Amino acid sequence: MSPSNMKELLIYAEQQKKLRASEHRRKHAHDGLCSGLTQSEYNKMTVRQKTTFSKARKFTHNRMWRDNTKKFTVEQLKLIKTL
Repeated sequence: MSPSNMKELLIYAEQQKKLRASEHRRKHAHDGLCSGLTQSEYNKMTVRQKTTFSKARKFTHNRMWRDNTKKFTVEQLKLIKTL
């Protein structure tokens, strides 16, 4: 079908949109095969978190300045700041 005016084009576009949507629903319907986790399955799961949360900031605010001797050059401090 080739639409010849704007009204036909709008109708055609709407029909194609509905056709694509119904095809997508049919393709991705699982018919009840997928379900959420049970409470015991959920409780068994462990999710690891980030372990180094803010060690870099703590280093630059604390241990870096313990000695009064200069350990770091300006370039190194700029590099630490960018991290």
